[in-house]
Amino acid sequence: MFTDAIKSANEEVTQQRLKDAIRSSKKAFLDLIQPEQYLGEVYSLNYEIAAVMIHDHHRRNAGGIPSLSFLIATRLSPLSQETNIEEFDFSIEDSSIILLRVMDAAKLPTDDEATRIRVQSARSISGERSTHWDSTQAMDSKTHHELSFAGVQCRVVGTFFLTEDEETGLPKLSFGSDISNYYPNQGLKVYKPNDSALQAIINYRTSTTNEPVQIGHIRYASTNRRHQGVDNVSFAINPSDLLDQKTALFGMTRTGKSNTTKVMLTSVFRLRHSEHTQQRVGQIIFDPNGEYGNENDQNVALTNVWRLQPNGDSSEVVVYGTVAPPHDPERRLLRLNFLTDDNLQTGKEIVDVSTAHNDSQFMRAFRNVNLLAPDPNDRSATTRHRRRVLVYRTLLIQSGFAPPENDTGMRDTQRLFSEDLIVALQNATGENQNNYQAAARILSQRSPSWGQLFIAFAALEQFIRERTTGYDTFDQRYINRSSGSGEPWADTALRSLLEVFRQPNGIRQIGAAREQHTGSNSQDYADEIYQHLVHGRMVIVDQSLGSPPINQAAADRIMWSIFNGNQEQFRQGTDTSDFPHILVYIEEAHNILPSGTDMDLQNVWVRTAKEGAKYHIGMVYVTQEVSSIQRNILKNTANWFIGHLNNTDETRELRKFYDFADFEKSILRAQDKGFLRIKTLSNPFVVPVQVELFHIEIEGGN
Repeated sequence: MFTDAIKSANEEVTQQRLKDAIRSSKKAFLDLIQPEQYLGEVYSLNYEIAAVMIHDHHRRNAGGIPSLSFLIATRLSPLSQETNIEEFDFSIEDSSIILLRVMDAAKLPTDDEATRIRVQSARSISGERSTHWDSTQAMDSKTHHELSFAGVQCRVVGTFFLTEDEETGLPKLSFGSDISNYYPNQGLKVYKPNDSALQAIINYRTSTTNEPVQIGHIRYASTNRRHQGVDNVSFAINPSDLLDQKTALFGMTRTGKSNTTKVMLTSVFRLRHSEHTQQRVGQIIFDPNGEYGNENDQNVALTNVWRLQPNGDSSEVVVYGTVAPPHDPERRLLRLNFLTDDNLQTGKEIVDVSTAHNDSQFMRAFRNVNLLAPDPNDRSATTRHRRRVLVYRTLLIQSGFAPPENDTGMRDTQRLFSEDLIVALQNATGENQNNYQAAARILSQRSPSWGQLFIAFAALEQFIRERTTGYDTFDQRYINRSSGSGEPWADTALRSLLEVFRQPNGIRQIGAAREQHTGSNSQDYADEIYQHLVHGRMVIVDQSLGSPPINQAAADRIMWSIFNGNQEQFRQGTDTSDFPHILVYIEEAHNILPSGTDMDLQNVWVRTAKEGAKYHIGMVYVTQEVSSIQRNILKNTANWFIGHLNNTDETRELRKFYDFADFEKSILRAQDKGFLRIKTLSNPFVVPVQVELFHIEIEGGN
């Protein structure tokens, strides 16, 4: 008996909690309608456009109607003390709220007559500087009232409604990006939402996996007057929207792109301390201007972002650069040792990229040379490989690459140059006889100096190229002894390398890559950076002091390391929940990403844009021009942050995506810093936002 009473009491408590939850959901929905913000009536509505009739009195009370502002239209009555929320049936058709966006004025049937009256009234007070044509001295009150009506044309953005949650059975707020019915002969009341109602509307998300992060407040127009009741309405993004997705940030120089990027980086960084989902995301930013890793009067460095977190650790932010500046002597260098066996092919690829602009025949042949080691059991191939490597290393050092302190092994010529070749060089005749004999003496040594090797290889190149009698005889004997393969002693790869010795321009071209070389570091910086990202750190790659070809080569190498690393885990069948999430930020993206007309689908950036989502790689690209980005990347972009663009060529490209066509005129006109139009993956419509200023409080100052 006592047990049954307890059970009955628990059931009553459960039922009461359920009723309270349902009541709370219904109230939150009806609270979107603010009676004091009434504007007017919808007098014409189709599936795309709504025409609204307003009155000046209501417009003033609501704080004005800026272009592109949000309005709502509904047949529901505003919530009042007399409203019985329990009787509110959210399943019927009229229990919905249509979201509108103000586009322009709409013509009323009485507009022609109203215009005639305005002209007549203006004519009557012409020249009277203290009197306006709408004053009581110029117009009677009835006429003034009639002229106070006007039309506003709005875009139908979508519909808010309540639906039953499949898991809890409770009503929940939902949004559809259209209207589900046609209202040709039904009136709809129109309100201008502000404060809490507007905040609920603009921050609606189709999904929420973690707590949103505030990044700014809503802003409708460049003329941002504070009395309109919207400047305190904050806008937040869901940081997880950026993960595994492509994000575009467009805007002219000095319109707040870098500030917005810092805000994004910080919001994702904070996920590691989120109450709902503690997630460490590896983030890397390619910084061509040094504004993220360096502090100055106009810039707050991201290197201090760790201070925003409880028990922050400065090792969570790692900075790489081509040089270590005086204020950061511990900066990790974006360099590797091109001369070591482990980095030979890696370094060669960087040299190839840095010389890609040189289209001369000898440089094309040089770039075709592969330095990957052959099967060690193939003695002939191994000897040829060692010979090529020695020639290649000599080229690098002649081009200005500093050799390591103990490089005797690298200069080892043992068994690379046969006695027959030495004899052929010694016996050669002609005007270059002395050069050939000098080469014979050098190549017969065990470990000649790099300077001696350069002299020897320059002479050897000439010895082979001029097809001297001595070389032809030696080469024919070599071919006859090569088990019928018919392969000459100097294969194509060796001759391509030797050819550079007689091309001073070739030596200079190769030397451009020496900025990324160090004689002491043997690890590939790309692999090192990838490991930082795997552990969820933030990596800043300062490229402000590097040449464009070198920066491109470094960015490509790092990106391939990231792509291949996560792809390998995918191929091995690793549980995708264990994949490291990595987010790549590309400042001045037009310098790194392929151009809009480049259709090379094997480019690492294009492949990341198309395939990165399944490998948990996201990309944020920042630039001034929409048209500068490869079209396949644009088509795969889910998040958009759009600032001021100054020409219609760019806005025409932008019109192809979502509802940015509504904002074309505003984007062209408003040049305010940090004023962006934002569309994210979980936000179903574009919201105009003033992004807050990135700021970190640090000890001893700001």
